[in-house]
Amino acid sequence: MAKRVNELGRQLASDYERKAPLVVTTLKGATMFMADLVRAMDPCPPGLTTDYVRVSSYGAGVVSSGQISFTSLGADARDRHVLVLEDIVDTGLTVSYLVEHFKSQGARSVAVVAVLNKPGKRPPGGVEPDYWCFELLDDAFVVGYGMDYNEMYRSLPYVGVLCEEAIKRGGEEVLPEA
Repeated sequence: MAKRVNELGRQLASDYERKAPLVVTTLKGATMFMADLVRAMDPCPPGLTTDYVRVSSYGAGVVSSGQISFTSLGADARDRHVLVLEDIVDTGLTVSYLVEHFKSQGARSVAVVAVLNKPGKRPPGGVEPDYWCFELLDDAFVVGYGMDYNEMYRSLPYVGVLCEEAIKRGGEEVLPEA
């Protein structure tokens, strides 16, 4: 994970060298990614600022509900180059909403940066991330590195697949029998 985030950070530092990007992180899933990625943007683009939005299409489930819940914490995108940081781009519904939101605020450009690109459920013509660390080709529900199930597993330093037994138990930790 660290190697790929560092590579992506250097690429973004180069691509946004003179653009004073506004890095907007989706809460809560992309917070670990943001902390690591911004530190990896070396040299740091002058004028880089960060902000957060709370947005979700999952609720308490493992499948996108199709309904967007959105709260802006004050990011002003007017005349800025916006980097939207996401934990995972699945159906693309959430990022499509965010891209349109920031464009309507007058952003000069909007790019989506994700830990995971999961294109399997994305409709034709759906929003693709512009940058991502890894592509997930199967339909597994993943947790760790900020991604959760019922607010659990965010603090794992890696990304792992949540087993069916854990989902049936509501995310409760499943330990092997002794």
